[in-house]
Amino acid sequence: MRIAVMSDVHGFSLALRTVLANVAAMAARAPIAEIVVAGDLCEVGPDPAGVLDLLRAGSATVLLGNTDRDLVEAARPGGASPGLAYALGEIGAGGVAYLASLPFCRRITPPGGRSPDDDLLVVHANPHNLEDRIDPTASDRALREVLGDTRAAAIAFGHLHIAYTRRLDDTLLVDVSAVGNPKDGDLRAKWSLLTWDGGWAVEQRALPYPLAETAAQIRASGLPDRDKTLRKLKKALY
Repeated sequence: MRIAVMSDVHGFSLALRTVLANVAAMAARAPIAEIVVAGDLCEVGPDPAGVLDLLRAGSATVLLGNTDRDLVEAARPGGASPGLAYALGEIGAGGVAYLASLPFCRRITPPGGRSPDDDLLVVHANPHNLEDRIDPTASDRALREVLGDTRAAAIAFGHLHIAYTRRLDDTLLVDVSAVGNPKDGDLRAKWSLLTWDGGWAVEQRALPYPLAETAAQIRASGLPDRDKTLRKLKKALY
């Protein structure tokens, strides 16, 4: 069984197209059972509506991220935030309703596997909320506090935008980084392929970013601070 996991598109539709094309090419060589997109879909980049169009046209399982929740809350009466106004205007009420419908997590039991101990669990940030990071520099003790009593053979997530893998006790932790705006100093669009063969293994994929096309899309958009958005994208750091 092979599962594609990606996260943190953040309104960069051309990067999403790049990643989806690579997933399709990998699937043509050997089947991919499911694609899971682990949230943070719209806010930041120039084309949030285009991101939702791509995802709704496909068959991926799409999860809720913290910025998706923020957009839903900002769309409620009295909840508007100036920083989210562009994305809200682009996706409209239908887009907000779609974000509000997204599940928190996806748990996948492999063929012949025992649930929950052999499962792959996909979440945005961690198994309990949309905020606390599974940080690569944290101690084992600190990570156990974040994960709590969660049982899974592998946990895949985004949120931090930094690709890494780490084993904690019996669990493989996989940060799939970001499709749209990685923050590890490496401006490539990233996703991960998780494969079950009696245990979960991971291949982290990094693709050339469509920077020139995205820069043109940013400049042509109605983003309130286009130059800053482009500078931050190119920097690929917090």
